[in-house]
Amino acid sequence: MPGTQKLLVMALSASMALLWPQAAQQPQKAGPEEDPRVRIRTRVELVVVPVTVKDSQGNLVHDVRQNEFRVFEDNVEQELQLFSTDTFPLSVVVLIDNSLPQRVSQEVEQSARAIAAGFGEFDEVSLALFEAYYEPVLDFTADNNKFYDTLKRLKLGGYFPGQGSPAMTAPAPRVNAGPPLDPRVPTQIPRTNRRAKNLYDALYAAADQLRTRARERRKIILLISDGVGARGETFDYEAALKQLLSSDVSVYAIGVGDARLNLFGNVLAKFARATGGDILYAGSRPELESLYPLVTEQARTQYTLAYVPKGDNRAVSYHSIEVRVRRPNLTLLTREGYYVINVP
Repeated sequence: MPGTQKLLVMALSASMALLWPQAAQQPQKAGPEEDPRVRIRTRVELVVVPVTVKDSQGNLVHDVRQNEFRVFEDNVEQELQLFSTDTFPLSVVVLIDNSLPQRVSQEVEQSARAIAAGFGEFDEVSLALFEAYYEPVLDFTADNNKFYDTLKRLKLGGYFPGQGSPAMTAPAPRVNAGPPLDPRVPTQIPRTNRRAKNLYDALYAAADQLRTRARERRKIILLISDGVGARGETFDYEAALKQLLSSDVSVYAIGVGDARLNLFGNVLAKFARATGGDILYAGSRPELESLYPLVTEQARTQYTLAYVPKGDNRAVSYHSIEVRVRRPNLTLLTREGYYVINVP
């Protein structure tokens, strides 16, 4: 196998990052089954693009061939170097709106334990709530029983300043009680305005939490919200989106409550579309419980396309991506672009 092709194959198996930047990879100690001759010692820029394909009824399509895809970066068609239909383990932040109307909040709370059914032994998942501030409840764990027990104790809606977190009905260890990686996003501060709901800040903080997870994983935020935001947030839509794309995170949103009233203008749909995720709507507890496993199945079984960009316009930080398919009547879900992040 030619050296360049071998490098690309290694990059795909080792990384699910949206972008493998132009940076020299430091030699690593060879493991017991690693051939030192194939260590990465060169410079390469590999763009990896996960793609979901659906038919006209919204069902996942699993039989699209490599030669049916066309990928464009900055309107220039790219040559696919890699194509895979393999499934990948997930790193997930389950992010729940803690300022929903009472009826909707109760439906989400009662359905929440069903979220655990969508995760397997190789996935890792964390839990967070948000209102005015992003509030971590459980740090990443691969123990699905622990995650399920946390969901069983979840209590949404009420907050009484000075009396601790409202997230649990009984005391439980807080694994991730410190601030997120980005210090501009405060956590666990008593809310002075129950109507404040900083959605952009919460997505920024969740993406920051996912940013350092292993590259061989698909990183997603499972967001349950009505999409209503607040004014005066620390981050605006563009800043939150940049953080999501730079961290290789896709948003899968489940719209509840008033989210149904604005299907096309809802900010949940904007984030999902731009990051290559999806949005689904639920009007009841049974609908919520049926949608949770659909989200994880869709995120896990995407096509993986990868290419080395053509063109010389590498000075700009943002590059648009468009994926097309030659087969008619199919819908594609993928990121609208990516940011170049230089790694030392």
